[in-house]
Amino acid sequence: MKIHLENVVKTFESFQAVKGVSLDIESGELVALLGPSGSGKTTILRMVAGLEYADGGAIHFGDQDATDIPVRDRGVGFVFQHYALFPHMTVADNIAFGMKVSKVKRDRAAIDNRVTDLLRLVRLEGLGDRFPAQISGGQRQRVALARALSVDPKVLLLDEPFGALDANVRRDLRRWLREIHSELGITTLFVTHDQEEALDLADRVVILKDGQIVQQGTPQEVCRDPKSAFVMKFLGDANVIAAEVKDGRAHVGGLSVEAAGVADGRGELYARPSDIDWSEEGPGIAAEITRVLDRADGRRVLATTGAGEAMEFDVEPERVVKAGEAGYVTLRRAKVFAAG
Repeated sequence: MKIHLENVVKTFESFQAVKGVSLDIESGELVALLGPSGSGKTTILRMVAGLEYADGGAIHFGDQDATDIPVRDRGVGFVFQHYALFPHMTVADNIAFGMKVSKVKRDRAAIDNRVTDLLRLVRLEGLGDRFPAQISGGQRQRVALARALSVDPKVLLLDEPFGALDANVRRDLRRWLREIHSELGITTLFVTHDQEEALDLADRVVILKDGQIVQQGTPQEVCRDPKSAFVMKFLGDANVIAAEVKDGRAHVGGLSVEAAGVADGRGELYARPSDIDWSEEGPGIAAEITRVLDRADGRRVLATTGAGEAMEFDVEPERVVKAGEAGYVTLRRAKVFAAG
């Protein structure tokens, strides 16, 4: 089922949460809405679900105008951050609930067979007779997904589905959800503020700021070619270094970096910690190490440039560096934008 949003607007009292968003989600595609709090991502999801109505624009499911269709008639499955399971019902009864109240009538045997199939799909065989309080958070979220899938939705909507879980459980469930999506092929839209989650799961990432789309593309496209300083900073750690742009090049210290399309004048050079090299000898940007942070997968170095700018970069775990050491920073990759 293809979803098409055309110039969708939503206002709450005097605050415009969504400002003319247009977006196509292809049939079978898994798309992440990613952005900081207040960017409009959850409001867009709720409008697609029918839990909020757009003040302007249109929402289509395939060829059908779904803008004003009530939520129960849209054929969507919804998974919330906090599970929203019925605590007095067993796991099996929670999964069966949507089928029992659906306008599409099923007999008891058909419902029981569907519940059995879904328990197998979400890898919870044998737990149907337990209550939500008797299973883990990760298992409860699997039950919530099974319940959403029980009514054979045209569209699956996920609102911060793993936000209430710890980091290790979130990673496991991300891989599992991707496998489920590949198996079922349901058009899926999910909201998250977790960059890693969006990049791990999605076919396409839509980045929002202040109710508008600022960039969209595959995880590779948005990571490797951010179109603005906001996207560069939002998608991970980024060092920001003042530079002078002239004739399509940004100049700082002993370095010159391509700055195509950036006007002459003050610029800002952005570089990820993994894209920075450290050397005891120049040329480069003169800096002094202020602290070394040892981590399980490497060493993070904090340094200050001669101009007083803070920097962070990674070195090999066995590399010997220490606070107070002077040297030079060079850049393997960088993006340049006009100074804000």
